[in-house]
Amino acid sequence: MAEGSDLRLPTLEPVARPTVADQVFAQLRQSILSLTLEPGARISEVEVAAQLGVSRQPVRDAFYRLSKLGLLEIRPQRSTTVTLISETAVMQARFVRVALEVETVRAAAQRMTRLEVAALDALLREQKRAVDADDRATFHALDDRFHHDLCAYAGVGFAWDLINEMKSHMDRVRMLSLSFASQAAWEDHMAIFEALKRGDADGAADAMRAHLWRIREQIERIRAANHDWFAKDEG
Repeated sequence: MAEGSDLRLPTLEPVARPTVADQVFAQLRQSILSLTLEPGARISEVEVAAQLGVSRQPVRDAFYRLSKLGLLEIRPQRSTTVTLISETAVMQARFVRVALEVETVRAAAQRMTRLEVAALDALLREQKRAVDADDRATFHALDDRFHHDLCAYAGVGFAWDLINEMKSHMDRVRMLSLSFASQAAWEDHMAIFEALKRGDADGAADAMRAHLWRIREQIERIRAANHDWFAKDEG
């Protein structure tokens, strides 16, 4: 570059790194969603801080954030417990997801590139390996990636942020459903993918709607087997 150039570059923003509270939040959220911390389980700031080797303040911050997501019930001077699964919250999350993701796949069908189609194909192959290995934790993570990537490919990445804020109760049901429904979930994803490859917006929308509606029948089976994990005032 010649001397005296008029090139002007913006100042780079510092890369944001997760705080201790962020890390505690992520660890506890994953433990709750994976049911390592079961619905109704009691946890304490002191115990969590000791196990994670941190002070109580980041644990207190993480507890508050989890309570806002509906995953913890904090009762001052008494106890903090993992909330029971709310069927109402699951159905609300399903409503939001159907509303957003049906339109998301319509948009994706019209704008996905060949590289994005290939990336989705590779992701679905990973999902199939997880199904065959009965690796539910990996499948659950890849399931989220599938829906996240569809939002990104549709140019509406913000939609996933909205979905992610609401789906905590739904995630626990999804994790429980993988004991009997992971193959069906993968087949649903394949149906969505095949429609996307064809550029069939209506077909992709119909397949996504059918996929997200499955949780209605799944929750009844799961609740029958795990009644104590569900909020008592809902049935």
